[in-house]
Amino acid sequence: MTETQRKIGFLVCLVTIVLAVLDMQIVSAATVPIVRDLDPGHGIDKIPWLISAFSLASAAMLPLYGKLCDVLGAKRVFLGAVGTFILGSALCGAAQSIGQLIAARAVQGIGAGGLMSVTMVVIAQLRGEGEKDAKGAGMGGIIAGGGMAVGPWIGGVLADHASWRWIFYINLPLGLAVLALGALVLKLPRPTGLRGIHRLDFPGAGLAAAFSTTLLLVTEWGGKQYAWSSPQIVGLAVLSAAALGLFLWRQVTAAEPILPLSMFRVPELRWGFAIQGLMGAAMVGSMYYVMVYLQVARGVASSSAGLYLLPMAFGMTAVGIVSAKLAERGWAERTFTIGGSAVATVAFLLLSTLGTHTSLWLLRAGMLLVGLGFGMLLGQLIQLVQEAAPAHQLGVATTSIRFFQTLGTALGAALFGTLITRLYDGPGGGTDALASLTGAERVAGISAYVSAMDTVFLCGAGLMAVCVLLGLLLPKSRPEQATSEGARPVAVGT
Repeated sequence: MTETQRKIGFLVCLVTIVLAVLDMQIVSAATVPIVRDLDPGHGIDKIPWLISAFSLASAAMLPLYGKLCDVLGAKRVFLGAVGTFILGSALCGAAQSIGQLIAARAVQGIGAGGLMSVTMVVIAQLRGEGEKDAKGAGMGGIIAGGGMAVGPWIGGVLADHASWRWIFYINLPLGLAVLALGALVLKLPRPTGLRGIHRLDFPGAGLAAAFSTTLLLVTEWGGKQYAWSSPQIVGLAVLSAAALGLFLWRQVTAAEPILPLSMFRVPELRWGFAIQGLMGAAMVGSMYYVMVYLQVARGVASSSAGLYLLPMAFGMTAVGIVSAKLAERGWAERTFTIGGSAVATVAFLLLSTLGTHTSLWLLRAGMLLVGLGFGMLLGQLIQLVQEAAPAHQLGVATTSIRFFQTLGTALGAALFGTLITRLYDGPGGGTDALASLTGAERVAGISAYVSAMDTVFLCGAGLMAVCVLLGLLLPKSRPEQATSEGARPVAVGT
């Protein structure tokens, strides 16, 4: 590829990441207009499926996307994922019922599973000889931070001043531009191509999808729609454990496993996956429960609560720029991993001191530190894994990072939700009664809820402290990869 083609390709990847990040956040602000339009009578009960259908389909596809990249080449898989995402977005915008919208969200999620993960594989292959992926890693943090803060705001603006359907239709021109430019300018290495399709471990992919889907359903439904001890949740947990056991057995016996267990022999991959999963769990506490705190304990309107994420977005953006420059000067990913985990630990400790009358500037400071910490981790962990992965496993290693983050987020949501429920000792008998409390009982209930929430933030600090310890286990240096088996070749136009 020429230098101009590489720059255009890099821009295409950034726009793709924007689509991925925005679509994970933008729908949350438009659920009420969607229900009012499609099913005002019973649609409110189906709102969780608008989010779950997207996340379940996205998570289920991640392991297969990685292997497809290694077999068919990143360009083909990238264009296929973008095309599926565009189709799903068009179906979402044209939906005439909640059921149709949920099904269309699942199609959109299948494509979205490749937008972030496969795009990072493309970025890795766009680099020139001797060039590190610092630019791609840094920009990944910038885009992620901006999308987390801007997504809900854009969704609210479109829903209030246009139509909720434009939340999905806006993806069409951007997606078609990405598809056209990607097809024209991207010239990436081609592995075995269609000749290797017969070697794909489809049973393994199916078991991975079954495991992730049942696990996510346990975390989505447990303690909410069904009690943790209910037959539905227990049954799903048993199915999830069985699917995991069969999946691991399949990976040991398959000729071409979808997630080769040999990757876990590489320290950077083993500890990188673990850190990404723990970070995903901690991110639930930093975003969701901060929003809950603002609305429940401080009476901040939902439309204004999102503005308190701006310090986090600013921190991610700033550290993304700085870390990219430092990486170009030779700073190791290990340094960013340890430093980012340590800063995030301090941030959660600060958030754990929140009370019912704490200055909101303390919260803003805590969210700024969260952004600085996670900003160092988001891009640099991907780069660490990509540089340590063998050439023929680059796609699997990159999508696995996203897969472990998704699982960590789901488990973190379940863990923190259970903690809040168990630790709440206020009036009303449970957190569900908070909305109906008045007077002194409401004051006592909010105080008890905030106290339980502080414990959640302490747990987040504990998770990030474990990340610091895991970061210390990373090798201080790696031998330079030679151009032999296991080394990742430079991505040239082939």
